[in-house]
Amino acid sequence: MSGWPLWEVFVRSSRGLSHVHAGSLHAPDAAMALRNARDLYTRRNEGVSIWVVPADAIAASDPDAKGSFFESPQGKDYRHATYYTQSEGVKHL
Repeated sequence: MSGWPLWEVFVRSSRGLSHVHAGSLHAPDAAMALRNARDLYTRRNEGVSIWVVPADAIAASDPDAKGSFFESPQGKDYRHATYYTQSEGVKHL
């Protein structure tokens, strides 16, 4: 079984909500990953939708580089609505 790829499982608990990461599992293909995810992560009717994604298809940021990666660019206040003032005579803005 160690030769099977790793799949990340995302479950949506009800319509209108986002899928949430539920865990990981090994399976030989997507169809088997879906069946196994259903059996492992929705045993008590917790979900209405399941996504399985090959773990090697996910690109992620480095948690150790959090500061520089998510740092707001300095001198770009125009990206925020508070930078702008409302023009006189403009309705419904």
